Amino acid sequence: MKEKAKEFATHAHKGQKRKNSDADYITHPIRVAQRLESEGFSDELVCAGYLHDVVEDTIYEIEDIEKHFGKKVAQLVAAHTEDKSKSWKERKQHTIDVIKNGVKEVKYLIVADKLDNLLGLEKDLNTLGSVVWNNFNAGIADQKWYNESIVRYMRTGLSSEEIPNYFNEYEQAVSRVFG
Repeated sequence: MKEKAKEFATHAHKGQKRKNSDADYITHPIRVAQRLESEGFSDELVCAGYLHDVVEDTIYEIEDIEKHFGKKVAQLVAAHTEDKSKSWKERKQHTIDVIKNGVKEVKYLIVADKLDNLLGLEKDLNTLGSVVWNNFNAGIADQKWYNESIVRYMRTGLSSEEIPNYFNEYEQAVSRVFG
């Protein structure tokens, strides 16, 4: 099932590129899925890692995910999919609310995604400088609010044994990027 999810996501994101880069977009979902797999999470969560941006950024709908990968994977992807008809602030507040109140598998998916995005941003900032902010829908102050809010709430409702190591890595990256 994981290989099928990787192939589906690769097809769905064909031709898309990462911000500030010529890298194929699929490199991001692959890294997210690999991080989830390295933590020993379920096949469904790893599949959701591959598929987490498909509904948001391609022609496919959540029903396509459910048809090919089942209800659980579709629920994980749906919980992390933003409603692009809403403003940037509304979308990010929704994600913060999901992080604060969501089930642990959704938290794991969101933080893995945000960590990979932030590590890419950090690399771009070091290489290209502050011009990278021009490619975002919100400026540095809003990005700082968003990322610090995720850090604030990502551990809510989790026991210490349920917190993966990459949560600490994300918190450290937020501190490095936003001070």
